[in-house]
Amino acid sequence: MGIRTTLSTLLLAIVLAIALVVGVHVLVPEGRAPAGSTAEGAVPAAPGGARPDRRPAALPARPNVVVVMADDMRHDDLRFAPTLRRLVARDGLTFRNAFSNYPLCCPARASFLTGRLAHNHRVLSHERPWGYGSFDDSRTLATALRRQGYRTGFVGKYLNGYGVMDSRVSGGPSYRYVPRGWDEWHAAIENPGRDGIHGGTYDYFDTPYNRNGRIDNRYRGRYQTDVIGDLSLDTLRRVSGRAPFFLNVNYVAPHHGAPAEPDDPRGVRDRDGRLLGLVTPARPGWVKGRFDRLVTRSPGRPRSGPAERDMSDKPPAIRSRPEPTAREWAAIREVARQRAESIHVMDRQVGRLVRALKQRGEWSDTVLAFTSDNGYLLGEHRLRQGKVWPHDPSLRVPLVVTGPGFRSGGSRYDPVSTVDLAATVLDLAGARMPWALDGTSRVPSLERDRGWTQPVPTEAVRTSRLRPKQGFSGPRTTIGVRTSRYAYFRHRVGADELYDLARDPFQLRSVTGDPRYADERRALRRVWDATRNCRGGACRAELPALLRATAAGNRTRGTSYQRRLQRVYGYR
Repeated sequence: MGIRTTLSTLLLAIVLAIALVVGVHVLVPEGRAPAGSTAEGAVPAAPGGARPDRRPAALPARPNVVVVMADDMRHDDLRFAPTLRRLVARDGLTFRNAFSNYPLCCPARASFLTGRLAHNHRVLSHERPWGYGSFDDSRTLATALRRQGYRTGFVGKYLNGYGVMDSRVSGGPSYRYVPRGWDEWHAAIENPGRDGIHGGTYDYFDTPYNRNGRIDNRYRGRYQTDVIGDLSLDTLRRVSGRAPFFLNVNYVAPHHGAPAEPDDPRGVRDRDGRLLGLVTPARPGWVKGRFDRLVTRSPGRPRSGPAERDMSDKPPAIRSRPEPTAREWAAIREVARQRAESIHVMDRQVGRLVRALKQRGEWSDTVLAFTSDNGYLLGEHRLRQGKVWPHDPSLRVPLVVTGPGFRSGGSRYDPVSTVDLAATVLDLAGARMPWALDGTSRVPSLERDRGWTQPVPTEAVRTSRLRPKQGFSGPRTTIGVRTSRYAYFRHRVGADELYDLARDPFQLRSVTGDPRYADERRALRRVWDATRNCRGGACRAELPALLRATAAGNRTRGTSYQRRLQRVYGYR
């Protein structure tokens, strides 16, 4: 054994000597070798990640990673983003089953930054004590990627409450606080009411920023989306170079925001006389009216018939809502038009970022993903607008990804949730968090679909009153499980909901009391019990055979859903 080891050592020394003589490079290029790697060019798999041999062959060991995140953007809102469709989706992949685990801005963004579900990172709402002030951002994607040799940059919206709530990490005011791990920090702040700061994160024409610990408040009169676009290019210039970089750009669009405008829908009441508090994003003058001919009705209003004929199977908080009147539908259509216009402005800025990556010679080494923190309801289930509800318009988000080795213009139907996206970023970089991730890396799905074999856990607040109920803790009011064919939710108040998405893709009739689904209901309840407070590997456990879907079966169901969505809700 000792002689074999000695001979092996001598042979390796001879090979290395020959390589040095003839000039063969046995190391990966400077600045791209994983720090502390045990093998040259090796990529350690992140927890829940992909093995190196399941990565696209052309993908660098440590690619640059850019993640652009919109706010409250529906999965079908990509129709208003031609640049994204042309520069990213056409030359990349569109993930047709992308979901927010917690369809609310603050918890969803914390999940992306940590790779943990909300019940684990404990940011469970916008308000105290569950909002930004509860977020421990001392260890995030940024710190993990910096340890792996990445330069890191953050631009745009952080978490709701950043600027007005104290930092949990520093214990002091957050408006000058810069979280650890970021080489470049350019984050919008909510107005703390001090130091003469004006505007705020949700004022589209007057947004202050914390720029590396200093307040930059010189953008009054400039449209926020354009400012974030400028800052993204400046940050790209600062972080790109010989080391790989991670750039996280966060737009507020199409989230509602000030100032109020003359064409905002106002004074609209429902059939019961209740005044609707419809909200919209502000937009620059040049884009107003751009989609009036296309958006002839709300995307949540069917081409014919009511939003939902029978609401008796829905939870008590929405069961009694009346069908929208014609005036209400017109007002919701105006909301949809203004949202579309704000998305179009954002789309132009994402296009600038893509062109800058190409001009700087970084595109060939860069993976770029565009997504949203959550979806949005615009009339479905008689909900005039909003999120948090566990139904698909609220859960589904856009996700388009492009990078070396998968610039194919194809579609993928494997599920990707917010925590999966975090796991994927870490896997791409060969980085690790100090805890087991709740999500699964979808790097293997970049090559081909693998099937739907794991649950997508979902959580929500404000869907019912906070009554005690077995399995619920904290402020959560709805906990659910999403699979390829079934959507199963348990509410803190009211009956469970179970939908057979093969027969009822728009979740109009719950079958929770149908004896024909008794086996599926029992299986889903067991998965629900296993995931409602899960951590790490328990959140990624394999589904029972009854609930799994093959890649082919899942793709068939996904393409059928897209066709039916266009037929029932699509624009002509």
